[in-house]
Amino acid sequence: MAQVLIKNVNKIYDNGFHAVKDANIIAEDKEFVVLVGPSGCGKTTTLRMVAGLETISSGEILIDDKIVNDVLPKDRNIAMVFQNYALYPHMSVYENMAFALKLRKMNKSSIKQKVLDAAEMLGIDTLLDRKPKQLSGGQRQRVALGRAIVRNPKVFLFDEPLSNLDAKMRVQMRAEISRLHKNLQTTMIYVTHDQIEAMTMADKIVVMKDGVIQQIASPLEIYNHPVNLFVAGFIGSPAINSFKGKLFFEKDHLYFIYEDMKITLTNKQKTALNNYKSDEIIFSIRPEDIYDTNFDSLVEEKQTVHSFCEIVEPLGNEYMVYLKIGKKEVTARFDPKKLPETNKTLLVSFDMDKSHLFDISNELCII
Repeated sequence: MAQVLIKNVNKIYDNGFHAVKDANIIAEDKEFVVLVGPSGCGKTTTLRMVAGLETISSGEILIDDKIVNDVLPKDRNIAMVFQNYALYPHMSVYENMAFALKLRKMNKSSIKQKVLDAAEMLGIDTLLDRKPKQLSGGQRQRVALGRAIVRNPKVFLFDEPLSNLDAKMRVQMRAEISRLHKNLQTTMIYVTHDQIEAMTMADKIVVMKDGVIQQIASPLEIYNHPVNLFVAGFIGSPAINSFKGKLFFEKDHLYFIYEDMKITLTNKQKTALNNYKSDEIIFSIRPEDIYDTNFDSLVEEKQTVHSFCEIVEPLGNEYMVYLKIGKKEVTARFDPKKLPETNKTLLVSFDMDKSHLFDISNELCII
């Protein structure tokens, strides 16, 4: 197993496009690291540089303390699983999984044992005689995983491997890959645009935007303490609600005002804003931290707000409620205790201890 160190890495293409900017990432030995961000943020380019499929413009990549900038992909002792499975259609499942081992001229009995062990681990041991066209998408992805496992690499690289699967199969394969990581105890770097995959699978998340790393932290740290508005908005589904409004002092209290909404900020928030230079700020709160006022007795620091209930989506375990506060569309997640009435005014509570404040000028988190 191995540590992967990405040190001051840049990727600039011939047309001048700066795809990855001064990336610094450490994937510790046996760690599951997920690179996440919108399309075009540089996450796949970063992964391909680790694999040796893209050249590095500057910086260093080290695998197991060895610089691999100029090492060929086949000599890096990594295995990569792609979005499109990349199986040989004319070969059986067994032959696909054994192919790389045959190229290494491994003896037949060792190849057979490795393939059978991997197939049993992935639950595809009854499919070894089939061709890829006879398999479902989930089964093909398992074959691609098996082909990587038999090589016993130091590092596994995953490039959006679940994006071609349906929703149910994605959930199943997320659990499969997490179980695989636990069993193999191998360093894994995983690229996705799906923040749910990142939250459920990662030991550590790397959030990227426009080639720049925004934050590196554990899933819960990212979720509860985002460093800026982009991270707060990208991680979490439904997305965090944000209001651009003004600060207002009155009788030793500090208020946030958005249209007709007036919220008293907590003492902790007030202290954090002591040196804040602007009277404008961004106030954000996640959907699960908004409550129907009739059922919020456990919330200590709360502020009541008048809203207009437009749509309610019953999901069984919760209600997804779409509100209007002034001109702002707001999403809330309510416990299924009482169905809110649509097209009526609804008094809601904000859990202020879980709200976030962001600088209006640079969108960095203040508290």
